[in-house]
Amino acid sequence: MADDAEQQVEEIEVLKSIYEGDENFKQCDPKTYQYKYVDGEKSFVLEISWGPTYPTDKPNVNLEIFYNQHLLPSVKENILSVVNAEAEQWLGCAMTYTLFECLKEKVPELLAEQTEEVVVSTRVEKIVIDDNTETSKKPEKKEHLTKAQKRRAWDKAELGRGGEKPRGWDWVDIVKHLSQVPHQATPTS
Repeated sequence: MADDAEQQVEEIEVLKSIYEGDENFKQCDPKTYQYKYVDGEKSFVLEISWGPTYPTDKPNVNLEIFYNQHLLPSVKENILSVVNAEAEQWLGCAMTYTLFECLKEKVPELLAEQTEEVVVSTRVEKIVIDDNTETSKKPEKKEHLTKAQKRRAWDKAELGRGGEKPRGWDWVDIVKHLSQVPHQATPTS
C-alpha cells in the first residue's frame, strides 16, 4: 500500500511536468485527471481517477461527464474498451499518461461513428418551452430624480458641450410671434 502511494506521488509530479501548459489537460483533484480530445468538430473528455490501490489495480475510467452527453453509446463503449485493454497491459505501472496518449492516436477512428445530426434531432425532442417566464419578470424601476437633479440635467443638456447655449436659442419664431400679435388693418388712403 505504501508503495502504491509513493508511485502515485511520483506520477502526479510526472503528469504535471509533462502536461504543463496543455489546455486539454486538467487535474480535478490529486487523484482525478481529465483530458480533452478534439478531432475537427467532434470532441470528448476522458476522466481517469485513481483508487487507493492504483497502479496495482486499474484506474476508474469515466466518460459520463456533462461534456460527453452528445456521444453515442456505441462510441463510448469503443473508447472504454480501448482504454481498458490498454490498462490491462500496464497493471503495476504508472499508466495515466500512457492511457491518455494511446487515445490520441485513435481519436479519428473512435469518433468516426459519431454523427452530429442524430444528436441534434434527439435533443430537439427534449426541449420544452415555458411561457411562465413573462409573468415572473418584474417591471424595471426608473431612477427617481429630485427637482434639483432634473434642473441640473436640463441645464447641462441646454448648454451643450462648451458650456455655451446653442446658436439661435433666443431667436424668436417669426411666424409664431406674428400669429400671437393681433392683426391690425392699415388704413388705405
